[in-house]
Amino acid sequence: MKMTPVLAAILSTGVAGGAVAQTELSLWYHGAGSANAEEALVNQLVEEFNASQSDWAVVLETFPQGAYNDAVGAAALAGELPDILDVDGPVMPNWAWAGYMQPLGIDEAKLEGFLPGPIGRWNGEVYSVGLWDAAVAMTTRRSTLEDNGIRVPTLDAPWSLEEFNGALATLAATGDYEFPLDLGMAWTGEWYPYAFSPFLQSFGGDIVDRSTYQSAEGVLNGDAALAFGEWWQSLFTNGYTPGTSQDAADRETGLLDGKYAIAWNGNWAALPVVEAFGDDALFLPAPDFGNGATIGAASWQFGVSGTSDNPDGARAFIEFALQDRWFSAFSDGTGLIPVTSTAAANTANYKPGGALEVFYGLSEAQALVRPVTPGYIVSAKVFEKALADIANGADVADTLDAAVDEIDADIEANGGYGH
Repeated sequence: MKMTPVLAAILSTGVAGGAVAQTELSLWYHGAGSANAEEALVNQLVEEFNASQSDWAVVLETFPQGAYNDAVGAAALAGELPDILDVDGPVMPNWAWAGYMQPLGIDEAKLEGFLPGPIGRWNGEVYSVGLWDAAVAMTTRRSTLEDNGIRVPTLDAPWSLEEFNGALATLAATGDYEFPLDLGMAWTGEWYPYAFSPFLQSFGGDIVDRSTYQSAEGVLNGDAALAFGEWWQSLFTNGYTPGTSQDAADRETGLLDGKYAIAWNGNWAALPVVEAFGDDALFLPAPDFGNGATIGAASWQFGVSGTSDNPDGARAFIEFALQDRWFSAFSDGTGLIPVTSTAAANTANYKPGGALEVFYGLSEAQALVRPVTPGYIVSAKVFEKALADIANGADVADTLDAAVDEIDADIEANGGYGH
C-alpha cells in the first residue's frame, strides 16, 4: 500500500528523538455494524498489535458483510486490494485461485492443536487462519425425548436414519408441536451448503467429487444422493419441518416458544436455549445416515492479499492474533468456538462443564469443511437451489441431474479451477 502524506512526512523528519514511524498496513473486515462484540475485539486486536512493535501499523477498514465480497472483487480488478483480507473459509480457495490471496507462509507448528475448520488450505498450502469456528447441533429438551421414549444420542452412538425418522414420526404424532423439526428454511445462502450438505455427505454423496474436483457426476446424482434427495423431500411432504416459506421470526424463537420439538441450529443461538431450558437443554450430534455423522466447519479467517507490498507485516499481524488469549476473548465476546482446547479451557462457555462445552466436542469429532475448490462459490448456489426446489416438490432425480450439469459446465468453463 502507498504511504499517506502524513506517514511520509514522519518518515522524512523522524519522531520522538529520531524514532522511525511504523509502515502502514491495511486490513479489511466484513463485520461493520456487528450486533455483537466481534468488531470491538478486532479493533482491540489491531490496537494491541500496533502497540506491541515498532515496524507496522495496521489500519482497519470495515464493510457490511453483505457488501464485503463484492468490494474485494472490485478492489482486485482495480489493483487496490488491502494488505490483510478477512475471508470466509469456503470462499478462500476461489480468492487464492484468482490471485486475491497468497500463501500465508507461517510456521505450521503455530497451528498445532487447532480444530480442523479454522485452517484454510488450498493446493497443499495454508492461505488463511481463523480465530474461531462454529458448529451445529440437534437442539432440544431432554424432557421432550424422555417423555416420548426417544433415546438420547451421543457422539459415540448418534441416531441412525431409522431412529431419527422414528423420532420425528413419534413427535409429530403427539400433536404437541406445529412441526417436530426446524431446519431453518427461513435462512438462505450459505446456510444451505453449511447446514444441509452434511446430511448428503452422511448418506454417502457430496456437492462435488473431492477426489478430483472435476465433476459432480455420481456424487450429487448417484444412488446415495438420490436416497438423500428422497429423504429430504419426505421431511416436507410428511409435514415434519416448515418449508421455504418459513417465517423468520419462527426460526428465531420457534423452539423456545414450543412450536418445534427439535431445531437444527448453531452454537451462536445456543445461549438463549440454555437460559430458557436450563439443565433440560440438549445439544445433540448430527445423525449418522449410513456413512458417518458430519457437520459443517470453517468460518471467517485472516489471510494476506496477493498484491500486498508488505507480506511480512501482514503475516506478523496474523501471527500476533494466533494466541490463546485472543481465541478465548473472541469466544467470550461472540459465543463462537475457540480454536484450541487450551483456549476453550479459559472461556466462560466452552471450559469443562461450561454451558456450550459440547459444541467444541462436536466440532472436533464431526466437522468437515465444505468442498475445497474455487468452484465452490458456484456449486454452493446450485446446491441451494436444488434443495429448495426438491423441498417444494420438484422431481428429485431430474433436479439433481440438472444441478450436476450446471456444476460440471462451470468447472469446464473455468479450466478445472486449477486442480
